[in-house]
Amino acid sequence: MNTPLVGNCWKYDDNVDTDVIIPARYLNTSDEKELAKHCLEDIDTTFAQEVKQGDIIVAGENFGCGSSREHAPIAIKASGVSVVIAKSFARIFFRNAINIGLPILEHKDAADDAQKGDLISVDLQNGVIKNISKNKEYRCEKFPPEIQDLIAQGGLVNYTKKKLEKSGV
Repeated sequence: MNTPLVGNCWKYDDNVDTDVIIPARYLNTSDEKELAKHCLEDIDTTFAQEVKQGDIIVAGENFGCGSSREHAPIAIKASGVSVVIAKSFARIFFRNAINIGLPILEHKDAADDAQKGDLISVDLQNGVIKNISKNKEYRCEKFPPEIQDLIAQGGLVNYTKKKLEKSGV
């Protein structure tokens, strides 16, 4: 069954790099909960304390640029964010996010129209973003079924385990 992801919008500008998503001073841990405590603190001191499970990050161009650290999407996902919508993503961040099961969608108009606090709904299966607060709907390219399954499984590791179990390996 397809259940839309619904949450409040956290809005950021262009070029949010991995160094501000999770500052380097916290890379001495791989504990997801510890990373979440410091997510985005260098550009938004309120985020880690106020983000709620299911909330949605909306940003401008080139989200996740900078170093290729996997800690960045892990910190975002561990903070409770259900999906990131941006005008565009740095390619390595895009891949790292998918690998850990963090859905990310590109849509220029949805990113431009959103404001902090807007209620956003995302239907990953059908590629539909709704800004409920503004009564606007946007269509975006949906992920192929295999990637949707990978995200639903929580990432590449769980997806691979499931595939191996099914094959009897």
